[in-house]
Amino acid sequence: MAEPFDPAADLADAPRTAARLRPKDAATLILVRRGKHPAVLMGRRAAGHVFMASKWVFPGGRLDRSDFRCPHAGDPDPASLALLSSEVPPHRARALMLAAVRETWEETGLLLARKAPPAVVAGPWRGFRALGALPHLQPLRYVARAITPPGRTRRFDARFFMADAGSLLDDAPTQGAGELDEIAWVPLDQTGELDLPAITRFVIGEVRERLSQPDRAVPFVRFVRGRHQMSWSGDAPV
Repeated sequence: MAEPFDPAADLADAPRTAARLRPKDAATLILVRRGKHPAVLMGRRAAGHVFMASKWVFPGGRLDRSDFRCPHAGDPDPASLALLSSEVPPHRARALMLAAVRETWEETGLLLARKAPPAVVAGPWRGFRALGALPHLQPLRYVARAITPPGRTRRFDARFFMADAGSLLDDAPTQGAGELDEIAWVPLDQTGELDLPAITRFVIGEVRERLSQPDRAVPFVRFVRGRHQMSWSGDAPV
């Protein structure tokens, strides 16, 4: 069973502020090494961060305008694209997938990609394309959505994707851009020993379930009228 969501822990992860911020679209990628002892790629956020400092998280970040224009290899998984397209237009759904791939590369140096001739482009994808890589969307599976509660210092409408580590060009992470001060493949059965945000703990439970139930419905966690609310897949209000 996936671990229950703990609202009190979630509120502690993101302290209150007086501002009322609109959530920004974001994407997160959970890379999984399968096998007898599955492991996930995680990183510890630097202590100086305003949001979730020193917490262990999956790589991810905000949607960028360049994610709407970047070409990619392979069509997205039809089921995942259909679920996302029930929430946002298809072009934005693809951009969210691309954001997950880009942020993972920026934070860990890992390329979920296929080899391609190097290309000269401007913006955040410059380094990725210069390496002779084209982002590969087919391995991504949409597995969860969560919106940061109102009144926090940062608010995100985050989509979580899962992909097999076998789709990486190389699965040895680097330090990336330095946002994460430690990066490691963590065995799933050891993730409970880390300092995790509540939503990350919840999503790890979903990953465990999906290893045996790949068609599991997609949970959507949000804050409504002062309480956390969860709905599933296409019935999630947006």
